[in-house]
Amino acid sequence: MSRQIIDGIADYVDVPDDGKCLDVGCGSGALTIACAKRNPDSSFIGVDRWGKEYASFNQPLCERNAKAEGVENTSFQRGDATKLTFTDESFDAVCSHYVYHNIPGDRQAYLLETLRTLKKGGSFAIHDIFSKSKYGDMQAFLKKLRDMGYEKAELIDTTDGKLMSKFESVWMGLSCSACR
Repeated sequence: MSRQIIDGIADYVDVPDDGKCLDVGCGSGALTIACAKRNPDSSFIGVDRWGKEYASFNQPLCERNAKAEGVENTSFQRGDATKLTFTDESFDAVCSHYVYHNIPGDRQAYLLETLRTLKKGGSFAIHDIFSKSKYGDMQAFLKKLRDMGYEKAELIDTTDGKLMSKFESVWMGLSCSACR
Protein backbone atom coordinates (compact mmCIF):
# COMPACT_ATOMS: atom_id res chain seq x y z
CA MET A 1 0.00 0.00 0.00
CA SER A 2 2.84 2.46 0.71
CA ARG A 3 4.05 2.23 -2.91
CA GLN A 4 0.50 2.97 -4.07
CA ILE A 5 0.35 6.05 -1.82
CA ILE A 6 3.82 7.32 -2.82
CA ASP A 7 3.12 6.87 -6.53
CA GLY A 8 -0.28 8.54 -6.12
CA ILE A 9 1.24 11.61 -4.47
CA ALA A 10 4.02 11.76 -7.06
CA ASP A 11 1.34 12.00 -9.75
CA TYR A 12 0.33 15.38 -8.24
CA VAL A 13 3.88 16.81 -8.34
CA ASP A 14 4.29 18.93 -11.46
CA VAL A 15 7.89 20.03 -12.07
CA PRO A 16 9.00 21.77 -15.28
CA ASP A 17 12.08 20.53 -17.16
CA ASP A 18 15.19 21.92 -15.46
CA GLY A 19 13.00 22.73 -12.45
CA LYS A 20 13.68 22.10 -8.78
CA CYS A 21 11.50 20.33 -6.24
CA LEU A 22 11.76 20.14 -2.45
CA ASP A 23 10.49 17.12 -0.50
CA VAL A 24 10.08 18.05 3.18
CA GLY A 25 10.43 15.18 5.63
CA CYS A 26 11.74 12.75 3.04
CA GLY A 27 12.36 9.86 5.47
CA SER A 28 13.72 7.02 3.31
CA GLY A 29 13.63 9.15 0.15
CA ALA A 30 10.72 7.22 -1.38
CA LEU A 31 8.65 10.24 -2.48
CA THR A 32 11.72 12.19 -3.62
CA ILE A 33 12.81 9.22 -5.74
CA ALA A 34 9.32 8.57 -7.16
CA CYS A 35 9.02 12.22 -8.23
CA ALA A 36 12.55 12.23 -9.66
CA LYS A 37 11.80 9.16 -11.77
CA ARG A 38 8.75 10.92 -13.27
CA ASN A 39 10.74 14.11 -13.91
CA PRO A 40 14.23 13.04 -15.06
CA ASP A 41 15.10 16.52 -16.39
CA SER A 42 14.50 18.21 -13.02
CA SER A 43 16.36 18.13 -9.70
CA PHE A 44 15.02 17.06 -6.32
CA ILE A 45 16.16 17.80 -2.80
CA GLY A 46 14.89 15.71 0.09
CA VAL A 47 15.27 17.13 3.59
CA ASP A 48 14.64 15.44 6.91
CA ARG A 49 15.78 15.78 10.50
CA TRP A 50 16.21 11.98 10.74
CA GLY A 51 15.67 11.87 14.49
CA LYS A 52 15.71 8.97 16.88
CA GLU A 53 11.95 8.43 16.42
CA TYR A 54 12.65 7.17 12.91
CA ALA A 55 16.14 5.83 13.46
CA SER A 56 15.98 3.48 10.48
CA PHE A 57 15.78 6.50 8.11
CA ASN A 58 18.88 8.56 7.37
CA GLN A 59 20.73 10.36 4.60
CA PRO A 60 22.92 7.41 3.56
CA LEU A 61 19.79 5.24 3.27
CA CYS A 62 18.18 7.83 0.97
CA GLU A 63 21.30 7.95 -1.17
CA ARG A 64 21.46 4.14 -1.38
CA ASN A 65 17.76 3.97 -2.29
CA ALA A 66 18.21 6.53 -5.07
CA LYS A 67 21.18 4.61 -6.42
CA ALA A 68 19.27 1.31 -6.25
CA GLU A 69 16.44 2.91 -8.24
CA GLY A 70 18.91 4.29 -10.80
CA VAL A 71 17.99 7.88 -9.97
CA GLU A 72 20.71 10.53 -10.24
CA ASN A 73 18.70 13.77 -10.05
CA THR A 74 18.28 13.74 -6.26
CA SER A 75 20.20 14.98 -3.26
CA PHE A 76 19.41 14.64 0.42
CA GLN A 77 20.29 16.79 3.40
CA ARG A 78 19.41 17.36 7.03
CA GLY A 79 16.70 19.96 7.54
CA ASP A 80 13.94 21.16 9.83
CA ALA A 81 10.40 21.45 8.45
CA THR A 82 9.61 24.21 10.94
CA LYS A 83 12.46 26.44 9.74
CA LEU A 84 13.76 25.64 6.28
CA THR A 85 17.13 27.09 5.26
CA PHE A 86 16.11 27.78 1.66
CA THR A 87 15.38 31.27 0.39
CA ASP A 88 11.90 32.37 -0.59
CA GLU A 89 10.67 31.03 -3.92
CA SER A 90 13.58 28.60 -4.41
CA PHE A 91 11.55 25.72 -5.84
CA ASP A 92 9.19 25.09 -8.74
CA ALA A 93 7.39 22.45 -6.69
CA VAL A 94 7.26 21.27 -3.09
CA CYS A 95 5.92 18.04 -1.72
CA SER A 96 5.63 16.15 1.53
CA HIS A 97 4.10 12.93 2.81
CA TYR A 98 2.81 12.38 6.37
CA VAL A 99 5.18 14.81 8.08
CA TYR A 100 3.50 17.80 9.71
CA HIS A 101 0.95 15.90 11.82
CA ASN A 102 3.96 14.48 13.73
CA ILE A 103 5.29 17.93 14.69
CA PRO A 104 3.72 19.59 17.73
CA GLY A 105 2.73 23.22 17.34
CA ASP A 106 1.07 25.35 14.68
CA ARG A 107 0.88 23.01 11.70
CA GLN A 108 -0.65 25.65 9.46
CA ALA A 109 2.42 27.81 10.13
CA TYR A 110 4.64 24.87 9.16
CA LEU A 111 2.74 24.51 5.88
CA LEU A 112 3.25 28.22 5.21
CA GLU A 113 6.96 27.81 5.95
CA THR A 114 7.16 25.10 3.30
CA LEU A 115 5.09 27.10 0.81
CA ARG A 116 7.40 30.10 1.39
CA THR A 117 10.03 28.21 -0.61
CA LEU A 118 7.66 27.73 -3.57
CA LYS A 119 7.95 30.00 -6.61
CA LYS A 120 4.90 31.94 -7.72
CA GLY A 121 2.99 29.70 -10.12
CA GLY A 122 4.66 26.57 -8.71
CA SER A 123 2.83 23.45 -7.64
CA PHE A 124 2.61 21.68 -4.32
CA ALA A 125 1.40 18.29 -3.15
CA ILE A 126 1.33 17.89 0.60
CA HIS A 127 -0.20 14.67 1.88
CA ASP A 128 -1.00 14.45 5.57
CA ILE A 129 -3.66 13.63 8.14
CA PHE A 130 -5.55 16.92 8.07
CA SER A 131 -7.79 16.34 11.10
CA LYS A 132 -9.37 19.39 12.72
CA SER A 133 -7.73 18.48 16.04
CA LYS A 134 -4.26 18.70 14.46
CA TYR A 135 -4.72 21.47 11.89
CA GLY A 136 -7.73 23.53 12.89
CA ASP A 137 -10.00 24.96 10.21
CA MET A 138 -8.45 23.86 6.93
CA GLN A 139 -11.21 25.42 4.83
CA ALA A 140 -10.24 28.83 6.26
CA PHE A 141 -6.59 27.98 5.62
CA LEU A 142 -7.33 27.09 1.99
CA LYS A 143 -9.17 30.40 1.58
CA LYS A 144 -6.13 32.15 3.03
CA LEU A 145 -3.90 30.43 0.47
CA ARG A 146 -6.21 31.47 -2.37
CA ASP A 147 -6.24 35.03 -1.00
CA MET A 148 -2.43 34.92 -0.99
CA GLY A 149 -2.50 34.17 -4.72
CA TYR A 150 -2.36 30.37 -4.92
CA GLU A 151 -4.46 29.55 -7.97
CA LYS A 152 -5.51 26.11 -6.86
CA ALA A 153 -5.54 25.21 -3.19
CA GLU A 154 -7.76 22.30 -2.29
CA LEU A 155 -7.94 19.27 -0.07
CA ILE A 156 -8.28 16.09 -2.07
CA ASP A 157 -9.60 13.14 -0.08
CA THR A 158 -7.10 10.35 -0.64
CA THR A 159 -9.12 7.74 1.25
CA ASP A 160 -11.74 7.28 -1.46
CA GLY A 161 -9.73 4.91 -3.60
CA LYS A 162 -7.30 7.46 -5.07
CA LEU A 163 -4.44 6.37 -2.81
CA MET A 164 -6.17 4.00 -0.39
CA SER A 165 -9.63 2.69 0.35
CA LYS A 166 -11.82 3.89 3.23
CA PHE A 167 -11.26 0.52 4.92
CA GLU A 168 -7.47 0.83 4.58
CA SER A 169 -7.52 4.39 5.92
CA VAL A 170 -9.52 3.40 9.00
CA TRP A 171 -7.46 0.24 9.56
CA MET A 172 -4.20 2.22 9.33
CA GLY A 173 -5.50 5.22 11.35
CA LEU A 174 -5.26 7.52 8.32
CA SER A 175 -8.91 8.47 7.94
CA CYS A 176 -8.36 12.24 7.55
CA SER A 177 -5.73 11.82 4.84
CA ALA A 178 -5.82 14.39 2.08
CA CYS A 179 -3.48 15.87 -0.47
CA ARG A 180 -2.71 19.39 -1.64
